[in-house]
Amino acid sequence: MMIKRYLPAFALLAIATIAGVVRLGTAKPLDIEAFDALYEMPGPAPSGPVNVFHLGHSLVGPNIPVMLMQLAGDGHNYSSQLGWGTPLKAHWDQGESLAGFELLNMPTDYKNAKDALATGNYDTLILTEMVEIRDAIKYHDSETYLHEWVQLARQANPDIRIYLYETWHPLDGKEDWLERLDKDLERYWEKEILRRALAREDQPKPIYVIPAGQVVAQFVREVESRGGVGPISSREDLFFDNIHLSDYGTYLVALTHYAVLYQTSPVGLPRAMTKADRTRAADPGPEAARLMQEIVWDVVQKNQRTGVGQQ
Repeated sequence: MMIKRYLPAFALLAIATIAGVVRLGTAKPLDIEAFDALYEMPGPAPSGPVNVFHLGHSLVGPNIPVMLMQLAGDGHNYSSQLGWGTPLKAHWDQGESLAGFELLNMPTDYKNAKDALATGNYDTLILTEMVEIRDAIKYHDSETYLHEWVQLARQANPDIRIYLYETWHPLDGKEDWLERLDKDLERYWEKEILRRALAREDQPKPIYVIPAGQVVAQFVREVESRGGVGPISSREDLFFDNIHLSDYGTYLVALTHYAVLYQTSPVGLPRAMTKADRTRAADPGPEAARLMQEIVWDVVQKNQRTGVGQQ
């Protein structure tokens, strides 16, 4: 009788666990003092062009890696595995069966992520989690799969530099868009994903942050306070829908990747970009491009998690 009485509760627990609602054994976040200590010193700067693997979804897309390569110049190489709204867990489990795989992966750029990282040939790995970030954490075990990807990469190349690319949420959400960006980096990307993943390590090593969401927020505030800069008058001009980047937004985020990876100011870099389909990207003009570059460098230097430090 006791078994029958409690069977429904056990059944519900099993269902919830399968759905990802209950996450037993979740690591506590790494203590904040220990977390801060990992980033007290700037990270190792690359000695030359880097070979990057991009793991992500449509907020990476084919154009950010292509623009980053143009900004970095000769010798910069990359490969990628992209999906549509793809969590880290799906990248780990599904490979080429990812939703949106055929749309987002350029044949010349795609490599199977597990196979590519296992070669040890990449000195840089950039990963991002799906959004809505709250759903990724709740249902897709973000911390575990960040840990898994990091372990795989470091087993093949212990010196690989690893970056978590912070993105953003839709423009039409219920919360104030800028206020939420101000909060989400620390409360979700760092505390719930990065610090929990690091807590799984006996001797944690830094996973650096590409703070694209913070850069976008800072740029939007500046542009909107001025009533527009060049062809960009509001946040909507950085997007072609409520979340995906326009050419202007893609350029801004590519600049952010460049500044973090190369630990170098992007001020003065070219603004004329070619997209993955070999068409010309919209030109933000000299004033907006300069403002983008200056804001990127300011935000990147002020955030210790980037590994860049004040220069």
